[in-house]
Amino acid sequence: MSGSFLLFLRLLLVLILYSFLGWALYTLWIDLKRQSSKLVISPSPALILERQVEPAPVPFRFTGSQVTIGRSPTCDCYIDDHTVSATHTRLSFHSNQWWVEDLGSRNGTFLNQQRVTEELVIASEDELRCGQVLFKIRLGE
Repeated sequence: MSGSFLLFLRLLLVLILYSFLGWALYTLWIDLKRQSSKLVISPSPALILERQVEPAPVPFRFTGSQVTIGRSPTCDCYIDDHTVSATHTRLSFHSNQWWVEDLGSRNGTFLNQQRVTEELVIASEDELRCGQVLFKIRLGE
């Protein structure tokens, strides 16, 4: 075999190798784009807490993915009531659902008259009680 023929074969082999590597990287890039589009976080639906007081309920509207309820002014839903702890309850949106969890409050958090001891899923029309303060929950309005 002549030297020029071997050089041609080597160049052909390098071209095939680089073509394969380019195709593999392009395929990985397309797959990565497809997977990342599936991971786009969906916005949380609006959460409305209606504090049940006379003569009419007082609504609190939230659009974020996390809401803290408590007596502390730093809470998203500030409640000035002695039965509510400083940071009493957290409502959070994940796994396409709203969840409630008690933050170690003294008087407890109750969802539909059931004490919250672990994170629970909440739905529209549920009743949430923090200490002696009662809320009606509305989702996605």
